[in-house]
Amino acid sequence: MTIELWCLFIAGLLHTLSKLPLVKAQAKMKGGYDNNNPREQQASLSGWGKRAHAAHNNQIESFPLFAAGVLVAMVTDVTSSAVGYLAIAYVISRVLYIIFYVKDISKWRSLVWVVGYFASLALLCSPAWG
Repeated sequence: MTIELWCLFIAGLLHTLSKLPLVKAQAKMKGGYDNNNPREQQASLSGWGKRAHAAHNNQIESFPLFAAGVLVAMVTDVTSSAVGYLAIAYVISRVLYIIFYVKDISKWRSLVWVVGYFASLALLCSPAWG
C-alpha cells in the first residue's frame, strides 16, 4: 500500500480520534456522557468542549477534499514523491489542527488548516504537474 493510501486510512481514523476530546468533554458534564442524546448534549457544551466539537466537525468536513485528491493522484497514476509528502502534510496538519483548536491556539490552528487545505488542493491538481 502506498504512503498516500496509508495517509487516507489514517485520515479516516481521525474521524474517530478527533471525537475523543469531545467525548471527554461530554463525560465531564453533569450526568456524564449522554448516549441517548449526544448531539443535544454537544450543543450545550462550552469552552474547550465546544472547541473539541468544532474540531471534530471540521475534520469530517475536510476529509472529502483530501480523499478526492488522493484518489485523483492514484487514478491518474501520478508517481511523484510529492504526492506522498502532500498526504503526510495533510495528516500532520490535521492532527495539529485538532490539538490547537481544543487548546485554543487560534493562530497556529489557522496556519495548519491552510497547510492541510492546500495539500488537498495540490493533490487534486497533481495530474497537471505529476
